[in-house]
Amino acid sequence: MRGIVAAAVVLGTFVGGTAPAMAQEVPAPQPVCANRDSRLSELSGLVSDGEHLYALNDGGTKTQIFVLGRDCKVQKVISSPTDPYDPEDLARTADGTFWLSDTGDNRKKRDTVALISLTPQGKATLHRLTYPDGQHDVEALIMDRSGTPYLITKDVFGDAKVYRPTGPLASPGPTPLESVGSLQIKETSTPGGPVGSIGSMTVTGAASMADGSVVALRTYTDAYLYAVTDGDLAGALQREPLRVPLPNEKQGEALAFDPDGTLLSGGEGVGEQIRAVKGAAALAAAAATGGTSGGTAAAGGKGQGSDFPYAQVGIAAIVVIGGLLLVGRLRKRRA
Repeated sequence: MRGIVAAAVVLGTFVGGTAPAMAQEVPAPQPVCANRDSRLSELSGLVSDGEHLYALNDGGTKTQIFVLGRDCKVQKVISSPTDPYDPEDLARTADGTFWLSDTGDNRKKRDTVALISLTPQGKATLHRLTYPDGQHDVEALIMDRSGTPYLITKDVFGDAKVYRPTGPLASPGPTPLESVGSLQIKETSTPGGPVGSIGSMTVTGAASMADGSVVALRTYTDAYLYAVTDGDLAGALQREPLRVPLPNEKQGEALAFDPDGTLLSGGEGVGEQIRAVKGAAALAAAAATGGTSGGTAAAGGKGQGSDFPYAQVGIAAIVVIGGLLLVGRLRKRRA
């Protein structure tokens, strides 16, 4: 979501981590198609089966998945009357079930968050969740190869926390979540996003290969790809990822993999492009085994300096004002 607390923006401007290097082998994103459907003006989640794109819009009063062709035209809508609070990300398990991450909480006031499972026939099931340590704003969901969901927090300081359920999901629940780690997202100089360089540290989406072999997190400006060994997703997120710059997306929140390992990305706004980075998953797997000079990123460790121009206090003031205005525009929904 767009709301970012102004004070946190100011602090985040001055306490960012070190900047990850970029692998020379990573190709630039290429346009696939433009989203011109006004119903998807706030594209937030994305899944691909190679033939179709499945898209989630941020908000709304019912559960909806838009089925798009590779030309970005909506072919049909899978829907249920179940009313989400703030859906943010989308995943799909091997049985074809879609999972909506109804976990947005900008104002940190929700007693529970939820996952909504949606069958291709439109049957929705609500699964409420509770954190062990208070409220969090989450825009990223990964389903591992066994069907276990992982939630990754959005934090303006780049300190992303990782949670998963303590056991099988109950309906309606709630099922308790447990903390299984954290990772530090370090700022970069990749242009884009609604809040300047601070946006390069905030996790806004996630994706997984269908077989769970590679997973990815994204910020407003970059994607971070992690090779997963023996199904250990939590462990993979603690290792060195491959950074894939996604420059010049106005509000990049959607991320997906094609079956062939192409990384897809997109963001909010009618007319914005869905873009593709060919071979991204293979590059991540090769980097994990030393096959390339893969980029360093943010899971722990310390680097050698930062991209960010700390002296530009005037820019920080502009970001603060913008943050306040965006907070004022947040939708007021029922708790």
